[in-house]
Amino acid sequence: MAQILAASPTCQMRVTKPSSIASSKLWSSVMLKQKKQSRSTSFRVMALQSDNSTINRVESLLNLDTKPFTDRIIAEYIWIGGSGIDLRSKSRTLEKPVEDPSELPKWNYDGSSTGQAPGEDSEVILYPQAIFRDPFRGGNNILVICDTWTPAGEPIPTNKRARAAEIFSNKKVNEELPWFGIEQEYTLLQPNVNWPLGWPVGAYPGPQGPYYCGVGAEKSWGRDISDAHYKACLYAGINISGTNGEVMPGQWEFQVGPSVGIEAGDHVWCARYLLERITEQAGVVLTLDPKPIEGDWNGAGCHTNYSTKSMREEGGFEVIKKAILNLSLRHMEHISAYGEGNERRLTGKHETASIDQFSWGVANRGCSIRVGRDTEKKGKGYLEDRRPASNMDPYIVTSLLAETTLLWEPTLEAEALAAQKLSLNV
Repeated sequence: MAQILAASPTCQMRVTKPSSIASSKLWSSVMLKQKKQSRSTSFRVMALQSDNSTINRVESLLNLDTKPFTDRIIAEYIWIGGSGIDLRSKSRTLEKPVEDPSELPKWNYDGSSTGQAPGEDSEVILYPQAIFRDPFRGGNNILVICDTWTPAGEPIPTNKRARAAEIFSNKKVNEELPWFGIEQEYTLLQPNVNWPLGWPVGAYPGPQGPYYCGVGAEKSWGRDISDAHYKACLYAGINISGTNGEVMPGQWEFQVGPSVGIEAGDHVWCARYLLERITEQAGVVLTLDPKPIEGDWNGAGCHTNYSTKSMREEGGFEVIKKAILNLSLRHMEHISAYGEGNERRLTGKHETASIDQFSWGVANRGCSIRVGRDTEKKGKGYLEDRRPASNMDPYIVTSLLAETTLLWEPTLEAEALAAQKLSLNV
């Protein structure tokens, strides 16, 4: 198994039969390979004891199948915290399995502890919105994506899903069946030192080049986490479509989609939750910082592929060009909503466009908007917005793309000037 983290003396023990751990049906532990000192394997578990029998008992309880004994299930309610990027969750027991979010009760939490409410009026209400299978607990247990509301029934400021749902329920948007394919890049860090996985602490590996989609112990660090996440997403019912190692070593990407409308945001947020949980169990730090390492290293983005029904039909390339024109006229509005710290990534280098200047091109990864060769050839297809940072909110990005290209209309004068500037014959 590929090395994903050097062994730590805390919360670890030696295992002489790793196959028994690998056969576990749940993601209760992730095996880690020692750095040359020993042939034995160590693994992290969420327990403080190092006694073998104690660990085995905890593992046995985590793997218990409760279905033969009770109809009751565990629902893990998940929501976005006060920073707009942090995820929170807590569990509750339901009397029987459910299939639709409408069957789930609303719940509440202390918003003063998540930066979302004052202490004197701290109750925030969770509205269940989407259900996924729970790959950690298995059985009929579920993960529940929620958004956040005041007791009076108003979305709190960090609830970006509510506004997105409003846009996607618009008749004009709904009729166009907007599809999204989201490419989520992320970086794995060694704990305590906050330095990329596999990198020598305080130093650098060889230059970029051999790491993108690379294979081998000297090129790929963190594959087990990527693969564990891939399978967990498939189990959960997330519309994950692929993964790959990225240009900077220790950096990975997974893709979600094509997903329609609000579903894209629900699936990306649940996929992020699974990744947080898996890295938590592996003892690895996950960061969505858009430029985790300064210098001649690629940043981390969340490229968003987008199409409408009209774009996918005959003559769709003209519709794509009109969408690009609209996007150019609202460039700074999009940039302001596309993630914190994005100015450190969008420099015009490392496969990015300048944050200050809108551009588009066919097969050009140095542009704000890229159109694929196949789309140009067929005269229909999709566009790729390469501006969103890895820490973007998919509810904001997807709904803003739909709003700008389907609902917002520029003045004729602004449209003509933009078309001339971008060499778009619309």
